[in-house]
Amino acid sequence: MAADTVPATIARFTQLSAEDQLALIWFAYLEMGKTITIAAPGAANMQFAEITLNEIRKMGPQEQSQAMCDLANRSDTPLCRTYATWSPNIKLGFWYQLGQWMDEGQVAPIPEGYQLSANATAVLQAIRGLESGQQITVLRNSVVDMGFDTSKLGSYTRVAEPVVPPTDMAKRTQVKIEGVTNATVLEYMNNLNANDFNALIELFVPDGALQPPFRRPVVGKEAVLRFFQEECQNLKLIPERGVTEPADEGYTQIKVTGKVQTPWFGAGVGMNIAWRFLLNAEDKIFFVAIDLLASPKELLNLAR
Repeated sequence: MAADTVPATIARFTQLSAEDQLALIWFAYLEMGKTITIAAPGAANMQFAEITLNEIRKMGPQEQSQAMCDLANRSDTPLCRTYATWSPNIKLGFWYQLGQWMDEGQVAPIPEGYQLSANATAVLQAIRGLESGQQITVLRNSVVDMGFDTSKLGSYTRVAEPVVPPTDMAKRTQVKIEGVTNATVLEYMNNLNANDFNALIELFVPDGALQPPFRRPVVGKEAVLRFFQEECQNLKLIPERGVTEPADEGYTQIKVTGKVQTPWFGAGVGMNIAWRFLLNAEDKIFFVAIDLLASPKELLNLAR
């Protein structure tokens, strides 16, 4: 299963009607719940969504369905505008809570006997065929992209949960990467595991960039730091092996493969990841791309 099936599946998902998108998320949520334990979001994530969630809970069933369809349609409504300002983790927490309430009957569930369209059935089938880390990425990116388009919002205040303090120096662990001894790459992993984002960002050149899986590069130290703070708290990086290759103009390219566990899915789901670092002559990170791979076999091919 090639990794590019993930963006292809996300693209197919976004072409579906709002009703089909919501039904598909619901079916996938129920199905994945049997094989993947989704961890309850932290209280901090939930407090920012609480007012909006309670507004939805007080609505009638038809209004609730409409509110969720508006999110999928990226409509211009107050709720969609509020949702657009949230960090990905708050959005994930919001859908987690809605999913639970739909389960309990507090929020309008997908109508009984709802028939997915042929296209939606095909997308659900494609999601079923993905590896668990890829399934999570498809569903995560699908809900994170809902709500009003932030580029049309003008100036707005981003809403994110508080940044966790870095792990105590005495409690930090050190990674070992077979085939890689570069201090910058090792520090990148160690600082990220320790939530030490201020030390982590100092490894980058001022106009350095980071490319998350299937997304546009995040460019400049300020934007990269914000990405780390909003989307990388409490990750567990388990790099395994890597290779170092010289690149043009004194740059060094280092490829590392391994796994990442997220706080959302705990140790049960390790995503197969490849990191591609481009370091300048001073060993600062000019660019790092993070790729989600389909299988451990793909990891082995990349490390060669």
